[in-house]
Order: sequence, then C-alpha cells, then structure tokens
Amino acid sequence: MDRRSLITAAGTLLLAAALPAAAQSALDDVMAKKLITIAIPTDFPPYGFVGNDLKPQGLDVEMAGYIANKLGVKLELVPVTSANRIPYLQTRKADLVISTLGKNPEREKVIDFSAAYSPFFQAVFAPKASVIKAAGDLAGKSVGVTRGAMEDMELSKIAPASADIKRFEDNNATVAAFVSGQVQAIATGASVAGNMMARNPNLGAEYKFVLKDSPNFIGIAKGEDKLRAKVNEIIAGAKAAGDLDAMAKRWLGRPAGDLPL
Repeated sequence: MDRRSLITAAGTLLLAAALPAAAQSALDDVMAKKLITIAIPTDFPPYGFVGNDLKPQGLDVEMAGYIANKLGVKLELVPVTSANRIPYLQTRKADLVISTLGKNPEREKVIDFSAAYSPFFQAVFAPKASVIKAAGDLAGKSVGVTRGAMEDMELSKIAPASADIKRFEDNNATVAAFVSGQVQAIATGASVAGNMMARNPNLGAEYKFVLKDSPNFIGIAKGEDKLRAKVNEIIAGAKAAGDLDAMAKRWLGRPAGDLPL
C-alpha cells in the first residue's frame, strides 16, 4: 500500500472511531452514567420549594423524581431561577428543566419542549365552606384581585354584575385582603395561592374554578430528540395511569385534566 493509501485508510479509521462519540446523545449519557440532572425551582410553591426538612419538594420536584424512577437512574436536583433555567440547558448543566416552564415561539428557537406535564393557571380560591363552583356563584360576593393582572382581565369577562370585585395594587395586598377577611374569595395564580395556603392553613382555602390555563412543559436541549421522545413516553404513561392527575391534585388542588402535546 502506498503512502497516500495509508494516510487515507488511517483517516477513515479515525473518522469511524470518532462517529460513535459524536452520535452519543443526552439520553445515552444519562443511561451510561445512571444519573440524570434535572433543574427545579426552590422558591416557587407549590411547584418547587424547600420544606421544613430543608429538602426540595413540590409538583416539579415530584415530577423530576418520577422521570428518574421511570428511567431507572439516580436523580440530581439543581435549583434554578427563572433567569438561569434555560442557560442551564444550553450549557449542559442540566439534562432537563422542570421549572414551571411555559412554551412560546421565542423559547422554541433555543430549546425543545416535551408534552405538557402539569397545569399552570389563574383561578378563584375561597374557603372550603364557601359554595363556589363557577363564575355565577360569585354573585353578591366580594372577590380580591390584583389590578391589571391576567386574572383581573379573565375575571372581568365572566363575573356577574352583582359580584363585588375589589382590585389591589399588587399580589401581596390582594393576599392580605383575603387572609384578613376583607374579601370572601381571591382570584390569583396557582403559585401565589399555593404559597398563601401553605402559610395560612387555618384559612381552609381551596381551588374553586379555573380562569385561564397555561400548562407547563419540560425543557430539553435543542436537538436531543431521543431524550425528548423518552420523556414524552413517560408523560404519556403517567397521563394514562392517572399519575399526572394525582400529582396536580396533591399540589394544586385540581387534576391536570387535558394537557396539550
């Protein structure tokens, strides 16, 4: 074999040796290491927060554990904020982001998304003893809401004329009005309500009816199609088994319901 042929053959062997490494996907890495790193919130109840035992808990944390269990791998949780959760995916500091992540066209340019796994919603909350199941039941009742917020706009569309909608300047003031009994019900986001109910269990507050749904999706690094397909398979199985409904009921007070792909 002449020199040129030897060089060509050697180059071919080197290329062939490099291909498997290049083809290695995030899912392959996870299964090889028997470890998955998942970014979660720790300051956003009821989706993710630190419990009295100083351990992360919440719907997103439970979902992270569920996925790791179905993959048969160990779980490493990485706390993130709204600002750094997407960069953690892009820099491979996390294999997945499960952190109340909504899907929009701008985010779809830089990361991929799973099917939806949980609801994120604005709703009306009130004490358990209060008979409120729909907007019509607010007739003659006072409802606190944050001025100009999504829930203010949605509530204004459907509230009966006799409902006394009291508008406050921020979420803290709205929550304070409900906690102190200034209003009989509150229209707010699930996270605000979850935090309020966790801090004030004596209120006996509960979810009554939804104003607007904005489901959460799992974030996956761009191009990791094998991992995304596996996560979607797990989500579909959890939905069929009723596990998504059970998680949402446990943490949000309502089932997940019909979630989009």
